[in-house]
Amino acid sequence: MGMDKVIEKKKGIQKKHIFWGLGILCVGFLIYKVVFGDHTSTFRAEKDKLTISTVEDGMFNDYITVIGQVEPITTIFLDAVEGGTVEQRLIEEGSMVKKGDVILRLENRQLYQTILNSEAALAEKENYLRSTRISFESELIQSKRNILDSEFKMTRKKRTFEQLETLYKESLISKEDYLQAKEDYEYEVNLLTINKLKARNDSMLRATSMITLETDLGKMRQMLDLVHQRLDDLNVKATVDGQLGMLDAEIGQSINGGQRIGQVNVLNNFKVTAKIDEHYIDRVIHGLDASLDRNGTNFNLTVKKVYPDVRDGQFKIDLVFQGQTPENVRTGQTYHVKLQLGESQKALMIARGGFFQSTGGQWVFVLNQAGTEAVKRPIKIGKQNPQYYEVLEGLQTGEKVITSGYEMFGTNERITF
Repeated sequence: MGMDKVIEKKKGIQKKHIFWGLGILCVGFLIYKVVFGDHTSTFRAEKDKLTISTVEDGMFNDYITVIGQVEPITTIFLDAVEGGTVEQRLIEEGSMVKKGDVILRLENRQLYQTILNSEAALAEKENYLRSTRISFESELIQSKRNILDSEFKMTRKKRTFEQLETLYKESLISKEDYLQAKEDYEYEVNLLTINKLKARNDSMLRATSMITLETDLGKMRQMLDLVHQRLDDLNVKATVDGQLGMLDAEIGQSINGGQRIGQVNVLNNFKVTAKIDEHYIDRVIHGLDASLDRNGTNFNLTVKKVYPDVRDGQFKIDLVFQGQTPENVRTGQTYHVKLQLGESQKALMIARGGFFQSTGGQWVFVLNQAGTEAVKRPIKIGKQNPQYYEVLEGLQTGEKVITSGYEMFGTNERITF
């Protein structure tokens, strides 16, 4: 049996050692990339199709531009005081009117009937008052006659009583005759007292009744005057001098009492009405200055009224001209009004752009110095005007920012060009 041959180990770097080393290096490189590598998502864009603006340091003008519409300084509405059917339309829209001019004539046959009934009732009341007065006069005469008769009878009874009293004292007549004469006299005295009391009470009753009747008659006359006033209200008149604006009434149309049918615009001055985004509601107050440009001429305005309610995300203001008013201004004209919200001040600014709709002003893409890429950076924006945003934090003068819309960038945090 032969002896096994001993195989000696090879010394030095062998081929398998090279493969193991390369494997270790690859694993280490992968670990480094995972731990320390840049995982920022990247979007490639064409630079010439983007709007890039430079961060500026300058005077920030705190204003906004709003669209205003010219309206008369005062508008007087025409309401139909009395209802009826339109019989005549005497003045057309756009015409100048004077106070008291009849614009419409209405017809109301039911009102005519009411007037006739009121006049008939008044005539009946006057006849009744006349008859009552005559009756009271007759009663007064009768009362005076009754008193006169009582006084006459009392005088005669008194004389008879006194004569019989003398004879009775001399025992020339019986006691019965004396007592009868005394009773007759006392009866007439009491009757006269009653007639006088009745006459006084009747007089007071007549006076009270006449006052009541006169008062009722006066009220009926006032009522008739009011009814006649209603007849005059069938004429719809201009209440001020001005221009007849809207007139919503046609011949034969039925108009209800209190219905709004038109308006008169007072043209001695004008105002500009504008709607503003509710974002500015805390900053727009009475007295703010504003201006508008027409044919190269600047006209000054002031906020006269701020309406408190917000509708469809907007609130309304009225502005009035200060000093000069544009020539040939017309109701309904539209102007771009520059409303000054505050004084100008030095600030860091970037140009307005579509990026704000995507970011809400909370972050932007800022270019590097070489201009080869842009990285997402948080910022803070303050005030804004039609040209610039005021930058409070996150940017420095001279830096370049993508200010066009960010819709195409998605959720990427780096833009390469």
